[in-house]
Amino acid sequence: MALTLTLPTANRALAPYTLHGRPPVKPAPGVRFDRIAYSAAHVVADPLAAVDPWLAAALDWDATIAYRRHLWSLGLGVAEAMDTAQRGMGLDWPTSLELIRRSLDAARDVPGALVASGCGTDHLDIDAVRSVDDVIRGYEEQMAAIEALGGKLIVMASRALARVAKSPADYERVYDRVLSQAKQPVVLHWLGDMFDPALKGYWRGSDQVGAGGTADIDAAMDTALGIIAAHPDKVDGIKISLLDKDKEIAMRRRLAPGVRMYTGDDFNYAELIAGDGHGSEPTHGRSDALLGIFDAIAPAASAALGELAQGNLQRFHAILGPTVPLSRHIFQAPTRFYKTGVVFMAWLNGHQSHFTMVGGQQSTRSLQHLAELFRLADAADLLEHPELAVRRMKTLLATHGVE
Repeated sequence: MALTLTLPTANRALAPYTLHGRPPVKPAPGVRFDRIAYSAAHVVADPLAAVDPWLAAALDWDATIAYRRHLWSLGLGVAEAMDTAQRGMGLDWPTSLELIRRSLDAARDVPGALVASGCGTDHLDIDAVRSVDDVIRGYEEQMAAIEALGGKLIVMASRALARVAKSPADYERVYDRVLSQAKQPVVLHWLGDMFDPALKGYWRGSDQVGAGGTADIDAAMDTALGIIAAHPDKVDGIKISLLDKDKEIAMRRRLAPGVRMYTGDDFNYAELIAGDGHGSEPTHGRSDALLGIFDAIAPAASAALGELAQGNLQRFHAILGPTVPLSRHIFQAPTRFYKTGVVFMAWLNGHQSHFTMVGGQQSTRSLQHLAELFRLADAADLLEHPELAVRRMKTLLATHGVE
């Protein structure tokens, strides 16, 4: 029996929408990947906590860790306490560290589970940061805490460093100190200012930033590549989230031997993961993955990667290609609000019992946006339990006066 509901359209009208009725994407069990694939994972808020959501983070720990187990069961790694977990948009450092601890503890029960954890400077009072030395001490504090738990580091871009750095030399000094002390190879993270406006001019410094655009990005890339080249044994790879596939391809071809490119391009991930075969070594002819969208499309990501590992490139694109319009919608400007779409997908698919978020961030997208997200998820075969998804979408519509 066809499932139909009434959804708002772009012209403020209401129109019936009928689900296509195809079965949801399901990966083949036990298939190994030939790419490293991390999903940055969202957190599940505790809607019953007696806190002011704008001021304090309260998590449902059981549901949050259960979702990580779901990702591991699909063969995906977990990039913990990152932007997708609302780091810097509601999730504070003490809660982030507890999240990392619980995730690492849970991973010990899962053979082969991958976890890499975000290390930054977000615990600092940015208004009190006066120097590069303050930033270094901030990184060192979080490094020590994560490494004491046995965690692998993702060295996140620092708002504090973007604020105080005057030149590329300041970035080189900070990252030289951080990398020289790391206990195991780290993943560097270059997050574009479309994700976080406070990171504008990263790798350049206030004395070097021009009007923006290609020249600044190329110069920033030179700085990052120089830092990697100086510490190739301490860098597992770099994740870049610039939403510019040509810049990612150009950078991965210039990486030091053995250093991976982890795509963070939520607009072009399918073709970047598939690769073009060009580069001085195999890993520089394609990208591995560290993506927020993999949280929302986990079954399709797993199924597609399994096909790719078996040499079925056409099937890889047939599965992953339809998810790209959904991802571009979820990550549309203002891009930093993409977390709302990720959590909305988890709610529709039954991975959490409610659609509330840390910081009240469920309010950052309109009903029209969420209605189109629902249509695109259906088109990509990503509604895991269609009857549940329709029932929950109707509940959301009713709270907005659409019944």
